[in-house]
Amino acid sequence: MNINSKYLKVKAGHLLSSMLVTMLLSGCTGIGKGMVEAMLEKSEAEDTRVCQVWGQPFTGISSGLGKPQGKTKLLFVHGVGDHLPGYTTEFMEKLAKQLNLNVRSETPKNITLNAPLVPEKDLGNLRITQLLNEKDGRELIFYEWTWSNITRDQKALLAFDNSGDYEFRRARINSMLKKFSNDTGPDPIIYLGESREAILAGFAQSFCWMASGDWLDLPDSGSHTCTGLHDENIGHIAHDDYVFISHSLGSRITIDGMQRIAYLLANAEKFADPSKKTEVTRASIEALQNKRLPIYMLSNQLPMLQLGRKLPEVSGQGESYCSPASDRYDERMVNETAIVAFSDPNDLLSYGIPPGYKDKYLDSRLCATVTNVNINVAKIIDAFGLSDLANPLEAHLGYDRDDRVVALIANGIGHPNALPLIEERCEFVKTVK
Repeated sequence: MNINSKYLKVKAGHLLSSMLVTMLLSGCTGIGKGMVEAMLEKSEAEDTRVCQVWGQPFTGISSGLGKPQGKTKLLFVHGVGDHLPGYTTEFMEKLAKQLNLNVRSETPKNITLNAPLVPEKDLGNLRITQLLNEKDGRELIFYEWTWSNITRDQKALLAFDNSGDYEFRRARINSMLKKFSNDTGPDPIIYLGESREAILAGFAQSFCWMASGDWLDLPDSGSHTCTGLHDENIGHIAHDDYVFISHSLGSRITIDGMQRIAYLLANAEKFADPSKKTEVTRASIEALQNKRLPIYMLSNQLPMLQLGRKLPEVSGQGESYCSPASDRYDERMVNETAIVAFSDPNDLLSYGIPPGYKDKYLDSRLCATVTNVNINVAKIIDAFGLSDLANPLEAHLGYDRDDRVVALIANGIGHPNALPLIEERCEFVKTVK
C-alpha cells in the first residue's frame, strides 16, 4: 500500500465515523450524549470480528525456517493502485516480529527487471531484504515486486480528471473517492490489454531471481535479466522454500504468472535461446516438480477476474497430472500449489473460492488445493440495531496489518504449533472430499 492509499483510507475512515455520529445525533433525538459515548466505547472495547478457516491445515512460513539445507524466500505481489518500492515495509516488520527475526539487512537490494521475451521494457522493481535471527541463524529473504511503473504512463490519461478544472466541482467526499477510483480502477483494465504480457514477464523474472540464488548471489542494484533455471540452480530449487503473498489484482497476476511458467516449462525447448543463455534444463524442471508452493491471497479476487476469460490450456485434469499413479504425473509443474484465500465479507472487491473452481478454472499442472479464510479485518459498528456497517476501504486494504492474518501466514492453523492468538480467535474446519 502506498502513502496515497493510506491517506485515502484514513480520511475515508474518519469521514465514515463522523457521518455515523452526525446521523445518530441529528436523526435520533432520543439518543443522548451518554448513549453515543457508550456505543463508541463498546465498539472499541469488544473485538468480535470473525475469523473462520475452511480447508486443509497449514503450518505457515515458520515451519521452513532454520532447516539444515535451503532458505525460505517470500515474494509479495501488490494489487491495484500506484505503489512505490517499500510498500510492504509495515507488513514485513510485523511478520519479522512474529517470526522472531530481529536482524535485517541495512540496505535492501533493488533490481530493475528485464526479460528477453519483452525486450527493452522495464518490468518493475524487485526489492530484496534479508531478515535474520541473530542467535539461531534462521533466515527469510523477502522479495517485494513493484509493477506499477508498467501501468503508470497509461493511467496518466486520467490525470486531467484530478486537476483543478474538475476537482472543485465535486463534493469533498466524492472528490476523494474519485481520486481513489482513478488510481485503482484502470489497473484491471490495463492488465487485460497489451501490458499483460509485460506484467507476467515481470512476475516470471521475480520468481526466477528468487529461485536462482541466495542473498549474496543477488546484484545490489541496476537493470538485470535472470536467464533461466540452470543445473547450477538445482540445489536451491530442491531445498529452498518458496512462498507467495498477493493482494487484490496481485492474486490474479500470481496465478496467471504461475500458469504462464507452466506453459513455458512444458515448451522449454521452444523458448530457449542459446545465444542469450536463456534456457531451462530438464533437471531443474524435475526439481521444481517436487515443490509445494503456498500462495497467501489477501483480498482474493480470482472469481471476479475470471469473468470473460478463456479457460486455461489444461484444466479439469487434476487426477491425470497430480496423482503419482497417473500417466501424466511427470508433466506437472509442481507437486502442490496451496492457495490460502483471505476475504473480508465486507470487502466489496473480495471473494472466497467456491468448490469446483480450481478444477475448472486453474491449470491442472499446478495441482492446486484451496483453503478459504473468512475474516473481518474491518471493525463492524453496531449502533443499537440502527446501523450495522464496516468501512469498505479498511475491509479491502487492512489485511496486511491484521495480527491474525500475519499470525496465520507465520504459523498456520490446524496443527499443534499454531499460535495462541489463532487458537483463541479463529475457528478451523477441516474439509475432506
